Amino acid sequence: MRTEREMLQEIVRKYQAANQPWPATTREMAHWAINNHLWAAKPSAIVDQCADQLSRAMREEYITDSKGRRVRAKHAATVSQGGEQLVLWADIRTAAHPHMQMAFQQRRHQIVGDCRQLKMDVDSYNDTRLPEQPIQMIFDFNHDLEELALVA
Repeated sequence: MRTEREMLQEIVRKYQAANQPWPATTREMAHWAINNHLWAAKPSAIVDQCADQLSRAMREEYITDSKGRRVRAKHAATVSQGGEQLVLWADIRTAAHPHMQMAFQQRRHQIVGDCRQLKMDVDSYNDTRLPEQPIQMIFDFNHDLEELALVA
């Protein structure tokens, strides 16, 4: 049995095979998929959609701290409770220290994972396409952070 992710990936392949505009936005692909009866919302998807929108809204909520820094207000930490994995959200102004430690460490791991995947993607592109000027990535962000601190 295919996973939901695999079914969605198949919809993208069908979209491309139907000679639809490419590159395309996910909204264009979604309209096409719905119009071609390849996707329909399930009742449980309504709760999932609301939860996803709440997560996005919390990720995008910022406050200004006492030193004038713009920081995220809400932080998620994935925990196990009763054999189930849950993502718990807390506010930086009131969260327990262990929650914030976990949230920050998990975000750092996500960033490292994104960098690892980016490196593999760039290396594969360079090795496969053999461009005259291979794309180079620098994964030391200290200079970027220093530069951004001057602008903030």
